Amino acid sequence: MLRALADAHRRLAELKGRAAIIPNQTILINSLALQEAKASSEVENIVTTQDELFQASLFTEGPGSPAAKEVANYRDALKRGFDSLNQNQGLLTNNAIIEMFRVLKRTTEGFRAVPGTALKNEATGALVYVPPQSREEIVVHMTALERFINDDAASDLDPLVKMALIHHQFESIHPFSDGNGRIGRIINVLYLTRVGLLEIPILYLSRYVTTHKADYYRLLQAVRDDGAWEPWLLYVLRAVSETSRQTLQLIEGMRGLMADYKRRLREHPSVRYSQDLLNNLFRHPYTRIEFVQADLGVTRQTAAKYLDQLAEIGFVEKRQQGRNNYYINTPLIELFLRTSES
Repeated sequence: MLRALADAHRRLAELKGRAAIIPNQTILINSLALQEAKASSEVENIVTTQDELFQASLFTEGPGSPAAKEVANYRDALKRGFDSLNQNQGLLTNNAIIEMFRVLKRTTEGFRAVPGTALKNEATGALVYVPPQSREEIVVHMTALERFINDDAASDLDPLVKMALIHHQFESIHPFSDGNGRIGRIINVLYLTRVGLLEIPILYLSRYVTTHKADYYRLLQAVRDDGAWEPWLLYVLRAVSETSRQTLQLIEGMRGLMADYKRRLREHPSVRYSQDLLNNLFRHPYTRIEFVQADLGVTRQTAAKYLDQLAEIGFVEKRQQGRNNYYINTPLIELFLRTSES
């Protein structure tokens, strides 16, 4: 356990330090939150492609696939939670958790009010676990969990161990009618930022759960059945170590691409280099004229001219949907695909 803790902390600290090198942190929050959203949704068998995912963000008014919209909702819920954390002096409250659920599911519901929820084995249909049933009981447990999350002086637990306990307790309370797994995984990364192990919520934690999904559910239940805490804690610590490594690899790849784009843009005679333009291409891997207008404070005509120039010389790929043009940072999308397959 101590070795696993040391390794997880070392890798997490390296990720935190390297992430700070990216000059505009919103680039990481935007791009990596969407990748985390995709991976977390896949745990619940909500699967979408990178293309569907970015198009759903690009054209919110368009049809889009239901899966892509669910993933985009997850990204929005994560952002809402991070904003709430900053606005509430680092407190992760039940009100914020309910708000994240409402954004995720596009609903006005709160904690479960109707009994009858039971967790079953997807393959066999066998009953696995019955969480608290009444709303009153759920509120009692969630109030205790809120206190545990935010009271740093109440125990001498290592924060990563505490995160694993918080996640298990939240999943066992199962306070919502749907989306508990995804909200629980958002709470994980928000807790890491709350205790200062990360500056921004960028840990790509759900990829590990997706890859080791059977173990995830088995170990959650083993704690309930047998009090088998150590295997569960080791699973979470390995998840932190492995996904820190993968996320670091992604950030290093993004940093290298940004440096390459910056050099080539500055050297190209027909392009007027701008740091804001460079940031736009990485903050929005699929971008459009309106995004450039807003980020650079230029006219629509000027924004269109910049993007068409970039497309002509190969920095972005120009595509069309209906009457709308959009522009893809293809090397960045390829980096996302490589990282998701590694």
